[in-house]
This record gives sequence, structure tokens and C-alpha cells, in this order.
Amino acid sequence: MNDFTLLDIRKLDLNLATVFVALWRERSVTRAAERLALSQAAVSSALGRLRRTVHDPLFVRTRGQMTPTPRAQAIAPTLEAHLGALAACLRDERRFDPAQSTRRFVIGASDDYELALGPDLLRRVRAAAPQVTITFRQTNRHLVERMLDARDIELGVVAGAPGARWIHAQRIGSSGYACLYDPRRVQAPTTLDTYLALPHVLISYSGQSGVVDEALRRIGRRRTLLASLTHFATVGAFLDDTAAIATLPSHAASALARGSALRSCAVPLELGRYDVHLALRRDAVADPGLIWLGEQLSASAAAVLGAAAEAMDEAVDETVDEAVDEAAAAPPPPRRA
Repeated sequence: MNDFTLLDIRKLDLNLATVFVALWRERSVTRAAERLALSQAAVSSALGRLRRTVHDPLFVRTRGQMTPTPRAQAIAPTLEAHLGALAACLRDERRFDPAQSTRRFVIGASDDYELALGPDLLRRVRAAAPQVTITFRQTNRHLVERMLDARDIELGVVAGAPGARWIHAQRIGSSGYACLYDPRRVQAPTTLDTYLALPHVLISYSGQSGVVDEALRRIGRRRTLLASLTHFATVGAFLDDTAAIATLPSHAASALARGSALRSCAVPLELGRYDVHLALRRDAVADPGLIWLGEQLSASAAAVLGAAAEAMDEAVDETVDEAVDEAAAAPPPPRRA
């Protein structure tokens, strides 16, 4: 039996062993990174540390793959066996009891999802897990991969599925777009011309343009911007008692209109719909706490996004009715003599 002390073990980084085994099995830095839910840079860095530790290259690139050296071939069976034994020793049947848990979860979402899904989610969590804390952090489809990789968030709610293969994405619903306005100053636009005649408040990550501008460019039209914002939560203050309009996700429009003087209506421009996804690291998909929280988020999305879609369907019907009424009330064109 090897003679080692706890100090010897303390000097070791067992994460390097997992990287070695992943490279041994995959023969590729890229595939090893995907298997471990790490970036390629992190795996390459770990391989460098392994090489310095054992004073051997371990894996060398030949014919499009990472080929193990004789030293790597010699240590692989023992290391793989002992790593498996360690995992079996430490593995337990984890349980998550919502009623007893005091866990703090971190969810990444843009503020439109916070506004729309957050209150419903917290009601569900509070009812089942009164001691659990939910922390929301700002993210979006441009930032979610980086924040999951850094473990700044545990779950992300984003439009569209992230592209990284080490991220697991689950569709939890879909959303579309709606107009938000103050009916004291603005009449709901029923045509593209009346829509474009109004000044607009833009909400965009870039602050430069959004989905509306892209759709208008395709048909050779443009709108007049009154202001450009980067957060949905503030748009209500900008529209209050203002003759302007904003176009934003329908779930956010419904949330902002609820309990305020603002109203939402259908957009007289085809903008389509998009899928909403729940994203997490693949190495966390078996976490029973995240499984439970994901179920609560899915339930909230089904309730809130579904209600927003129904509200927009009703708004479309109202817009059509108003347009028909306006056409009927308009005087007939003069007859030609």
C-alpha cells in the first residue's frame, strides 16, 4: 500500500484526473471539454498542468486526434479505476425536500422575464418551499453562456436555445410582440401607417435597433424614435401620459399594463413568434433542486406565456373590429361625374 499523507493529497487537484480520463476516452480536447461541460481553454490549461505534474506530454496531436504517450497509457487504467472507485464512494442518493430546504437559487433572465414570470414563480416557490431564496441576475442570449460557464447563474431563461453543446436547453413556451401605450394620449394603431405616425420608445440590448426596425427595413419603411432604453422595467414611466408607443414582448406588455393606466394591443406589423428556453449546464441536469425549480419555472411559463398569447389573440380581434368600424364610419369616396 502506498505511503502517503493528507498533506500529499492536499497538494493534488483531482479535477486534473477527470480531465485526463476525459482526454483518454475522447482523444480530443473539444470532445473532452463538451463531456466535462468546460471550455476548450480550460481543458487545454488543465492538460498543461498535468504535463508539468508528471513531466510528460501525455497526449500529443497526431492525425487529427490526441494520441496518448506510453506514460499516459501506463497510468490510464489505474487512474480511471481509482477515479471510478472514488466517485462510487462519494456518490449518494441526493434528495431535495422543498419544504425543508434553505437553498439559494440563482436564475439569469432579462427583466421582461423577471416582470412576467417572476411574481408567479415566487408565489409557487413560497407555497412549496417557504425557506428557499430566489436571486435573479440580469442576462440575455448574448451573455447566458458566459454566465453559466462561470457559474454566476444556475438556470437561464432566454429567447432561443444557446448554441454551446455543454448547455442543456429545454423549451418552456413561446412569446410574441405587442404594443404598449397610454390610452389617454394615444389611440391603438390599427394600420401600419397609424403605427408609424407615432413616436416610438425602443427597448434593445444594443440601444440602436430592434426586431421592429429589422422588419421595417425589409419593406422599405422606418419609424421615428423618441427614446432608446436597455431595460423593459422603465418603459412604463416613459410612456405614462406621453403620446408615444413601445413594441415589446407580449408577456412584458401584459405585465406592465396590469395594474397601470397603460394598455397593450396587437402590432400592425408581422414580427412572428419565438421560443423561450430554460438553460443550464449539462453537468447540473441531475441536480434534484434544479430539477424541482425547473418544473416550477415551466409551470409559470405555461401559465404566464399562455395567458399573454390569449390576451394578444383577443387584442388582434379587437383591432380587426376597430378597423372594420372605422372603415364603415368613413364617408364614401366622391362619385366621378
